[in-house]
Amino acid sequence: MPAKPEASTKPEASANYDRLDQLVRRFEKLFNILIPVVAIAVSLLIGSIIILAQGASPLEAYAALLSGAFGNAYNLSNSLVMATPLILTGLGIALAARCGVINLGGEGQIIMGGIFATFVGTLPAMQGLPAPLYIPVCLLAAFLGGALWAIVPGYFFARHGVNFMITTMLLNDIASGIITALVQGPMKEPDKFAPQSAQVALSARLPILLPKTRLHAGFLIALILAVLAYVILFKTSFGHDLRTLGENPTAARHSGIHVFTMQMVIVIVAGGLAGMAGSAEILGSQYRLRSGFLSNYGYEALAVAMLGQKHPFGVVIAGILFGALKAGRGTMSRAADLPTSFSMVLSGVIIFFVAISPVLMKLPRYLAIREMNRKNRQDSTLSNAA
Repeated sequence: MPAKPEASTKPEASANYDRLDQLVRRFEKLFNILIPVVAIAVSLLIGSIIILAQGASPLEAYAALLSGAFGNAYNLSNSLVMATPLILTGLGIALAARCGVINLGGEGQIIMGGIFATFVGTLPAMQGLPAPLYIPVCLLAAFLGGALWAIVPGYFFARHGVNFMITTMLLNDIASGIITALVQGPMKEPDKFAPQSAQVALSARLPILLPKTRLHAGFLIALILAVLAYVILFKTSFGHDLRTLGENPTAARHSGIHVFTMQMVIVIVAGGLAGMAGSAEILGSQYRLRSGFLSNYGYEALAVAMLGQKHPFGVVIAGILFGALKAGRGTMSRAADLPTSFSMVLSGVIIFFVAISPVLMKLPRYLAIREMNRKNRQDSTLSNAA
């Protein structure tokens, strides 16, 4: 006789657990949409308070920002050009984060990608290569440069558990010192005073997509890689294993996933994509290497990845948003008499909310438990009334 209550209790407990799991997933989907929206809305609200304190109109300032970012084809191209390295680096960071690896080394990996692409793009022995061959070679060199800068800390993390965030941040400073030394020494343009390299060959430059604009093929490459990342992440067994490792490393190990190999592959891909971001800027926009040619883009790309909820298409949207803030800040500054650094306030608030999003993501389980308890009370009331 005592076995019956136990048998009846277990299915009931299992049903409650399944119901809780469904509710958590439902609220998590809702929060995945709400958190980026709230982050942007709060940043605009705080920005409005600062603009009002300056004696200007928030509506006029934001209208000028939109005009400077999207007002015409040239402004739109500027936004997309500035978004391109953020998207490429953000994709690598998002993929690594899905695997449970937080990559703070995007800054150094971008620099190394730019160095490798410039070296190949200015190499005298390769000047005669046609563009369809020369451009892929430069992009591949940049991928290798970024990957090599990530593979050493990646190995020590995957094999020995050394903190990947700290080692990659330290390598950022080393990369910054290397590029400064190179543009003042071995890679400096001959007979010139400025600390910069010679221009890359014409056949190594990314083609312009729209005439009379700055929009180059790097943006198209970023979109193609975002689609490829989505397919790999959500449509392949490798992507399933990658997500499993990020969500539950213990379960991944017991299910036979080779954790070391998976982590090394994803570290190489993340570093390589950041390296390609550096090459996209060199080959598509600046055409020469300078110290600080993409300053702080590695750190902003981390915010892009988190704001995009570590989803490839979300990274594209977030990258365009940050690119628009960069492209439109000059117009906003002139229209509302604001410092050009004001756009950094907006992006800083967004980054802050992105940083605390893991805390906010605990709310779905809390709300799901409340909802389940409420429903259980209703069911109990109905059964008692019957």
